[in-house]
Amino acid sequence: MARAPDTLNKRATVKDVARVAGVSAGTVSNALSGKRRVDSQTQARITAAIEQLGYVPNLAARGMRTGRAGTIAIFSSMPIAVAGGQSRLGFLMEIAASAAESAMQNNLALLLIPPIADPATALGTIGFDGAILVEPSADDPYRALLAARGVPTVLIGPAAGMSDPSVTLDYRQMATLLFDHLVELGARRIPLVIGQSARASNLAFREVYRERCATLGLTPEIIALPEADGEIGAERAIDAHIANGGAPDGILVPIDAMATGVMSALRTRGLSVPGAVKVATRYDGLRARSETPPLTALNLHLDEVADLATRLLVERIEAGSDTSDVKAPDPELLARGSTLAG
Repeated sequence: MARAPDTLNKRATVKDVARVAGVSAGTVSNALSGKRRVDSQTQARITAAIEQLGYVPNLAARGMRTGRAGTIAIFSSMPIAVAGGQSRLGFLMEIAASAAESAMQNNLALLLIPPIADPATALGTIGFDGAILVEPSADDPYRALLAARGVPTVLIGPAAGMSDPSVTLDYRQMATLLFDHLVELGARRIPLVIGQSARASNLAFREVYRERCATLGLTPEIIALPEADGEIGAERAIDAHIANGGAPDGILVPIDAMATGVMSALRTRGLSVPGAVKVATRYDGLRARSETPPLTALNLHLDEVADLATRLLVERIEAGSDTSDVKAPDPELLARGSTLAG
């Protein structure tokens, strides 16, 4: 379709689009921002007018009018060794990819913030309208920074006592599913390889692990490591544990990077999986699926979690007030070769 003659030599404006579409400039703005519903026929006329005029929104001007950056950010204090690893396709990255898609549907861009040594200095000149904080620890530095800046924030999997709106993950259910799966398959000596931090997932797994061991009369063996040690730390720790006390018949290692290290140590010692040792992890990511054999893990429905968090954040930004928590979908056990023979 050819452009209208009077707009060939100048940048088309919202008013031009409104004139060609036969609607008000406010209706065009609503259609572009998504703040108010526009019926399908009107939306079609506006879309046709935009194509006819070659209209491109002036995002800088819109930001000056609204006082917004048109951007949200996603944060995690999890070390890269846990959040992404060498593949850069880990837990945080999967959430970020889905959140970015959801953000675009709300006319927002997503800014991914990796762990930074001095976040306050690094983020001093970066503007964003809201933030998603993934699995914060009890003393999470990003949470304190965002609160100090007055940034609307939504948490994914919050720690106890955190008041921010959140998409809540049921860590106790996750731990129970994995531990009981190992027990049901005959494992009786099951070390827990876990991160040291006060992240809610770590605390819940330790708590459930101790409870289930006490109930079943099993001896708890907790190997707590700095999360930043990741794969190498877990490999060394489980190797030393086996050297000191012999091989277990099951290992619960929620952090997938650490699970990769555990599998490496077992291979080095010639311990077959799942014949001699059964291994289960929490996150069904690239590491779990590409391990040999593939690791039993949980489908955490992270695409839905990210979408829920993004929509909750947009609602909080638009409403200017706190919103209700949302429960994440229940995790599903994906039993694979690391626990199932054949």
